Amino acid sequence: MDQTNETSTDFILLGLFPGFRHSTLLILIILLIYTTAFAGNSVLIVLIWLDSRLHTPMYFLLSQLSVIDLAYISSTVPKTAANYFKGKKSISYFACAAQMFFFLTLGLAECILLTLMAYDRYVAVCNPLRYAVLMSPKFCVQMAAAVWTGAALAALVHTIYPMHFPICGSREINHYFCEMPAILRMSCVDTSVYEMVKFVSTIVFLLVPFILILASYTLIFLTVLRMNSHKGRSKALATCSSHLTVVSLYFGQAIFIYMAPTSSHTPEQEQVGAVLGTIVTPMLNPLIYSLRNKEVVGALRKCMGRCCHSENCLFLQRGAQKCSLLSFKGVHNQPKP
Repeated sequence: MDQTNETSTDFILLGLFPGFRHSTLLILIILLIYTTAFAGNSVLIVLIWLDSRLHTPMYFLLSQLSVIDLAYISSTVPKTAANYFKGKKSISYFACAAQMFFFLTLGLAECILLTLMAYDRYVAVCNPLRYAVLMSPKFCVQMAAAVWTGAALAALVHTIYPMHFPICGSREINHYFCEMPAILRMSCVDTSVYEMVKFVSTIVFLLVPFILILASYTLIFLTVLRMNSHKGRSKALATCSSHLTVVSLYFGQAIFIYMAPTSSHTPEQEQVGAVLGTIVTPMLNPLIYSLRNKEVVGALRKCMGRCCHSENCLFLQRGAQKCSLLSFKGVHNQPKP
């Protein structure tokens, strides 16, 4: 690759698993996953917006999760695919910083949002009589605003700090996007102080939310076991199991990458974790929440029924107009006596 036109501040993204032989097949699979994730999350957002039965706190938070997943996967995959097909691997300093900022903002927002979703399920199952008061529409909007604001502020700190470390030698990033551990690995100064700051932040934004989620579901399961209604017990367990599946997928890879020191895992391991968190999980989230949720499936069927009914009505209306026009022509074309 000709790098003569690149400035001294540009980075070189080596791409997704640069040593993999069948890179074209890998990119096509990633694009297929991206298309599935984009379509699934978009449909989920539209369904929640259109169906009044889904205008509840749980589905409001779910729509926020879908927005995060849409932006999350779009912050990395399009750039990776464009670099591969264009044969251009460079990314400017400011583009790298912007990508890191949005990636961290969305990642931190998802951590907090999953915790709030666990709290929502805790209130719904353990304190159903106070649910309308504790999870009012105003409080839900305030929670969403706090999620985005807190995540953006924390991401800003963790973008400015590592991007100011001096880089010695090669500016090649052994990753498919600008991620914090990959940037830290290129630094030629001691980053132990920042590693400690990163560790503390990880405890606040990853470990504490994960513990709160586990505590919420422990209380939920204890409450569910005391339920007399088999139908209510099954519904509560189905909803909670979907959320726990998402939590285990997302928090598992995030804790592995960010809680351990950067030198304790290889770039390949970081890429595997990043693929699970930023590509696979956004695709699975709408599938898990829709296929295992009767209300979402019902809303989808209702929406599809309306669309089919509208198309049939339009087809019949056009057919009636055509028949009327042919009849009109036939009357005027009859021979006069």
